[in-house]
Amino acid sequence: MNQHTSPQPTVADDPQARDLLRRAFENTARWPRNFTGFTADLTVNVNGKDTSGPVMVKGPREVSVQLSDAEVQKWAQEQLGMIAVHRGPRSFEESDGKYSLTMEEDGHPLGTKLVIHGSNSFYRLKDNRITQINRSMAHPGMAPFAFTINVEDSAITQDGKHLTTKYTVYYYSPTDGKLNNVESFTDSHVRVGSSDLPASRRIITFEHGTVIVKSLTFTNHKLI
Repeated sequence: MNQHTSPQPTVADDPQARDLLRRAFENTARWPRNFTGFTADLTVNVNGKDTSGPVMVKGPREVSVQLSDAEVQKWAQEQLGMIAVHRGPRSFEESDGKYSLTMEEDGHPLGTKLVIHGSNSFYRLKDNRITQINRSMAHPGMAPFAFTINVEDSAITQDGKHLTTKYTVYYYSPTDGKLNNVESFTDSHVRVGSSDLPASRRIITFEHGTVIVKSLTFTNHKLI
């Protein structure tokens, strides 16, 4: 049986909100338009156990990781894919700029609330930076879930752009508000040519009743 959902009301776009988010977008470091990828040597450490091997990253869907541990390899590939999604070259119109945007000043310490209509998301912005991302997700056959990312620290690249170095993700159920997990990310980067490539990532997370620390360390970077 088909379920009919009423169409979402059209929300008028706020030019001031659009300008605010565009400035933050353009202030964020990404790989250059002519970026074709890189190779590196990777060491993954999971609670003290090392696994090493080569990696190649060409884009979000073109990530190759070769490690002897299949589970660690899959996890590392997901991490690199996520890095490539966030760092890949794209325009504002290709990302959040395609939605209707509105804003609200509510005195929050992380800044202005900016709603991205049609994406189940809202951000907070302060000093031309995205300081918080809130998103809810629903996939067929899966329980709905939501997350909040708080951006805690960033570095300034040679190009004068902001590159996030520390953030925390809170995963929770949008139906009952139950917190399911927290992941704390700490990143560092290395400049190769005109690109800032991942040098390290440490993640502190909670799995199977215990806190786990995982790290990825990249060396011998080469642009493709």
